[in-house]
Amino acid sequence: MRTKDIINPKKLLILALVFAVGFSSCKKFLDINQNPNNPESTTPDLLLPTVELAVGQIVGNSFQINGNFYAQYWTQNPNAPQYKIIDQYGQKGTNFDVSWRGIYRSILGNAQLIINNKTPNTEQTKGMAYILKAYGFQLATDGFGDVPLSQALQGVEFRSPKYEAQSLVYDSIFNYIDKGLALLKTTTSNNPGNQDVIFQGDLDKWAAFGNTLKLRAYLRISYKDQARAKAGIMAIYAGNPTFLNQDASIQYSSVGGNENPLYNEMVALNKTPNLVASSSAVDAFKASNDQRQFKYYDSLKNNSHIITSIPQGSYLANLNKTVSQPSVTVGANPNNPASAVVPVKLMSLSESKFLQAEAAARSLGGTGDVTTLFKAGIEASFVAVGLQVSDAVSYYNQATIPYGLTALTAAATPEAKTQIIITQKYFAMCGFQGFEAWTEYRRTGYPNFLVPSKASLLGGTLMPQRFVYADSEATTNQNYPGTVAVTVPVWWQTTK
Repeated sequence: MRTKDIINPKKLLILALVFAVGFSSCKKFLDINQNPNNPESTTPDLLLPTVELAVGQIVGNSFQINGNFYAQYWTQNPNAPQYKIIDQYGQKGTNFDVSWRGIYRSILGNAQLIINNKTPNTEQTKGMAYILKAYGFQLATDGFGDVPLSQALQGVEFRSPKYEAQSLVYDSIFNYIDKGLALLKTTTSNNPGNQDVIFQGDLDKWAAFGNTLKLRAYLRISYKDQARAKAGIMAIYAGNPTFLNQDASIQYSSVGGNENPLYNEMVALNKTPNLVASSSAVDAFKASNDQRQFKYYDSLKNNSHIITSIPQGSYLANLNKTVSQPSVTVGANPNNPASAVVPVKLMSLSESKFLQAEAAARSLGGTGDVTTLFKAGIEASFVAVGLQVSDAVSYYNQATIPYGLTALTAAATPEAKTQIIITQKYFAMCGFQGFEAWTEYRRTGYPNFLVPSKASLLGGTLMPQRFVYADSEATTNQNYPGTVAVTVPVWWQTTK
């Protein structure tokens, strides 16, 4: 939330409600079984920020923490206990009750309220709601696999909504984005303006967001159904699209209750530093002389050029060791109040460039120049953490690094180029987009240097491939499909 909006009492109430998703049962939010066909007496422009901020709460807190652990940017501090269960791959359904409620009640439920609202001249706001609905369903299905879809938002008619195949969820995601993009073009509609906390009502930016989200979704299924993905991507490019040329993000402030969700989580834990650097990521940064490591992590005191890390999940073997923590740059330093105002990135500029680069490298319909897009993705990542474009150029021009420009040029196959592109995307997402980085690892197998956690309860080389369903579903939904092990791949995962 932008500072200029803090004085608005309505928005203070919205923030108080949205952030309650992370810390309470949030009974006032739309229940999965409440009726969105009978919306409350409010207008779509006032509901819009509740959806957006709920997305920020999920992406910036629970999915952020789990994703950064599973992507092996972060691991548990040996001198604190909070997230050991994540490093152990031992989470249970109760660990995801809050996230499930946040997605289905606060994101999808309120988005549906906007869509069903009868207030005239609100088509543009409804277009935004459709795109956010697509985003919310992608979060749900990429995290959990098969999820409630067609019956989930239909109110009391379906008290136990059925679970539907992930392939059908993706069908709906594409459909929602198309509906959203079409509604954004309505010229007679009122614009939500600053009630939109992502783009402040800028329709061109929303269209670029929708196009980029659609490209992400088609690439997600591209190893499972390449023909469909290629046809979809070709259709995107045939429309002469714009893609994100800036982050799609939510801004926060230092005013109580309006802070970055991860920072709020850390404050609730008495500012105990639970997160430290994982050697999986840090060793890769060091091997390439990557200056971003000093932005993503805090150097040891009195030495600005040393980042220390421990192997993933090795907290028992490193008791009392001093380990670098994630930095204020990514909003993960609990003792630096500047973490409070760090944005949550729903999609980043660097991700946009890397998505376009992959679509071109694999000949899936992307028409851009692979090398140009690859360099632009790295440059955007460097600039995002306060470095210069010249720093990025010096970095990717190193002839000996495994994922630089020389390696990309020498890559003999589309898949070899893709490995380099995705690995650079991984470096760019460190600390900011943990869930997306883990999801891309599951999709592609890149980067290829991740290893099972030392604390794993799974045994062997097994690693998490999904989240477990919320316990609340097991106890309240008669169509609950039963426990699915975290080691079971989701539908779009393949063994290449």
